[in-house]
Amino acid sequence: MHTLTSLLIVILLGGTAALPACAKPAPDQAPLVQARAPIRIATPDPALDAAFDAAERSGLNDLALAGFRSQPLAGWLEYVTLKRQIDTLPVIRGNAFLATQSGTPVAAMFRSDWLKVLAKRNQWQEFLAQWDPGIDDANLRCLRLQALMAVNRTDANWVQEAQALWRSSGKSLPNSCDSPFALLAAQGGLTDALRWERFDLAADATQSAVMRMIGRGLPATDAAQANLWAAYIDAPNGRVEGWPKSARSRLVAAAALERLARNSPSGAEALLPGIAKTLGFTDVERGRVLAQVALQSAASFAPEAARRLAAVPDAGFDANLHEWQVRDAIARSDWAGALAAIRRMPDAQRNDSRWLYFAARTSALTGDAAGAKTLYARAARNADFYGFLAADRLDQPYHVCPLQSTATQANKLAIARDPGMVRALQLYMLGRKAWAVKEWNAALARFSDAQRWLAVEVAQDNGWFDRGVFGLVNVGGKRYPDEQRLYQLRFPLHHDATIRREALRNNLDPAWVAAEIRAESIFDPRARSSADARGLMQVLPSTGATLARRLGVPLANADALYDADTNITLGTAYLRQLLGRFNGKPYLVIAGYNAGPGAANRWLTQRPTLDPDFWIETIGYKETREYVARVLGFSTLYDWRLNGNALRISDRMLGINNGPRKGFACAAVPPPAAAPLPARR
Repeated sequence: MHTLTSLLIVILLGGTAALPACAKPAPDQAPLVQARAPIRIATPDPALDAAFDAAERSGLNDLALAGFRSQPLAGWLEYVTLKRQIDTLPVIRGNAFLATQSGTPVAAMFRSDWLKVLAKRNQWQEFLAQWDPGIDDANLRCLRLQALMAVNRTDANWVQEAQALWRSSGKSLPNSCDSPFALLAAQGGLTDALRWERFDLAADATQSAVMRMIGRGLPATDAAQANLWAAYIDAPNGRVEGWPKSARSRLVAAAALERLARNSPSGAEALLPGIAKTLGFTDVERGRVLAQVALQSAASFAPEAARRLAAVPDAGFDANLHEWQVRDAIARSDWAGALAAIRRMPDAQRNDSRWLYFAARTSALTGDAAGAKTLYARAARNADFYGFLAADRLDQPYHVCPLQSTATQANKLAIARDPGMVRALQLYMLGRKAWAVKEWNAALARFSDAQRWLAVEVAQDNGWFDRGVFGLVNVGGKRYPDEQRLYQLRFPLHHDATIRREALRNNLDPAWVAAEIRAESIFDPRARSSADARGLMQVLPSTGATLARRLGVPLANADALYDADTNITLGTAYLRQLLGRFNGKPYLVIAGYNAGPGAANRWLTQRPTLDPDFWIETIGYKETREYVARVLGFSTLYDWRLNGNALRISDRMLGINNGPRKGFACAAVPPPAAAPLPARR
């Protein structure tokens, strides 16, 4: 394998040096590197880090703040100082800060805190003067209603706002809403119809405490029934004969049985027929319960799963249950059943690369070789795990069509000079990532798509690599599927010398190591998980300490895992250890790396004879199932980025490292002549 260094220098420095001979792209592919040179923004003043710490400890006086006033992060430094003294801050000072920082993320953060303080002080006029109509926080919205009450502005608009908040959620709302809702009720604005409207939301969300609270405001007879319904959510039984034969009774019973089914599928299944008959359940209501019964059974691969899945009416199926019906059939090697379940999926789901691939696999196993070939061809047009597997089945090149930006260096420089971008990157450099993300999101909201790509490029020039994931494809709730093809931005490379050295030491493919880092931390050396896994390869302190002792690697404390060199050394050693445990099978290693070797071994014991692709699809944890597919797919793309070709993914997941290598082409797979995979009507 070629060394990583020369190619990584080209990629990371944005140069146009020639690739190694084996890494030259095919003639129909765009070049792998962009011509724009990297742009490094100014690093923050070294004194800023200490100033932030001092501001958080004891605040800074005006003279000290003035010394940083010309710097991009002056507003954030003042925010920290003001926040520390916010309870006693003069109104004129707080308002002046908001005026000076108007329209910036730091102003939005301070405004939220400032409004709470003004409310606490009962300074309601000042509260209303600083209100921003874009605020959607329920607590602040209720405080605004209180402010309007205090200044005698409980007009029709106030009533409308209060009613909107009341019906906004079936879950508990903040205590600040109590007095506005009490006044709304006293004025006759909280009608029984509104109370029942929110009661239904609470029942649907199985919030029995909220149901009881709402019931207290209803007439005595209705309140008694509301309490009975709330009690049923907590402890469902078969005694519903005295209930009204109404949509609300059916809603409560269906929600309660669905909740019961999460812990006791058999209990919910046993209660359902009698309750459904007594209350006259619709197919939707029956389906809600049966779907949860079937889902819990399928997710645990219980013997009753197939029967329970077959009992769910069409109205009860969602995307997740469709998938579990396929997995249940795969686990039982029922290839015809798996294919039928895929055909039952909605069009968009059925034609996703994953299900195209498995439709092809099960078609082949049920004797339809021609149909399988057509489906493989369609799946192979995707540059992901399933597309690569399909291409292997057809013995075709992998289909990769890079998308390149045509922006100029001047365009990129303009983005790098954007004040919001500068603040975002400097905050990231100081380790204040939550604030950096706020600045980043605010900047992206102003950018065009082309500018957004450049913003990601600038972020990566400055070491913030995860913006290639969080700044592309799915941004602010909008999807940009073509951006999947921005491979250079989505698959950054860094720490090349260490990756190469430790991969060689542990006889691992460097592309696999890079893929693990991409999946675990997106090349953020300071990443830390909720389970306390740390650094680039998300090594747990206990695992790191054990490996460090065995390898003789200095590890003073858990924070040493944030050192990139140390983390890669220990992470790759752990991969090698797992390879030994799982007989050299990377697909099992990847599952064990994510979920723990015990879980991976349990799944292997349960389904020891399944082919690797089928076994991966039957992994019980969604996170791990998707993680294994991602890492294997990422490994292929990193192999391409490093070498211009790649080990076959079918060999890679089995640990066959000396097999033939494959090329990549933008037109690897011709459009299929056959019609799309038919649905079951």
